[in-house]
Amino acid sequence: MLFEVLYEDNHVIVVNKPTAILVQPDTTGDTSLEELVKQYIKDKYNKPGAVFLGVVHRIDRPVSGVILFAKTSKALTRLNEQLKNKEFKKTYRAIVKQKPNPESALLKHHVYRNPKINKSIAYDKPTKESKEAILAYKTIAESQNYFLLEIDLHTGRHHQIRCQLAKIGCPIKGDVKYGFDRSNTNGGISLHAYKLKFTHPVTKTEITVVAPPPDSDIWHVFNC
Repeated sequence: MLFEVLYEDNHVIVVNKPTAILVQPDTTGDTSLEELVKQYIKDKYNKPGAVFLGVVHRIDRPVSGVILFAKTSKALTRLNEQLKNKEFKKTYRAIVKQKPNPESALLKHHVYRNPKINKSIAYDKPTKESKEAILAYKTIAESQNYFLLEIDLHTGRHHQIRCQLAKIGCPIKGDVKYGFDRSNTNGGISLHAYKLKFTHPVTKTEITVVAPPPDSDIWHVFNC
């Protein structure tokens, strides 16, 4: 199986998305995580006909990590409401070559998305059509060549972590679009959706799910 199931019950399923796989189908026609999870449910439970699966949130194709899906329409409605009210807590980990200065900080920028080139630009001050972007980062480990950052995402803008870290001179390893000097061999970038905390849409209990980083040498350096 191409993905790992991290948590599952009758209402939700949480999986660890591999690098370079789409969350939802797009114009490329490439197989998406949504399609793979639907097939998994169909096979596991021997379901006839179409399988309902609600996409609650997404991460970029080159990014790995936690993705939450709803298995019922009621769960999807309630999870969408949580997302709208910013009740999810999302924690990411990123590998960068340049050490951030300071080693930890709250970043506030104004991000403009340019749809023509599918890229966002972070500005210090508001610009036309920009949206406020906020994240907190801290440096949690270092190796001979790289630094591992943990990031708490406060807003959910297009390519937010990627463009904000690039703005402070710390592009993510492999992210050529945002200024890193070379790509990763797996076609992804070293950004991982590490942890997701949400309220279960039916039981109302708090659920915390942690996704192991990709099985690669660069993450092993940091004992991830």
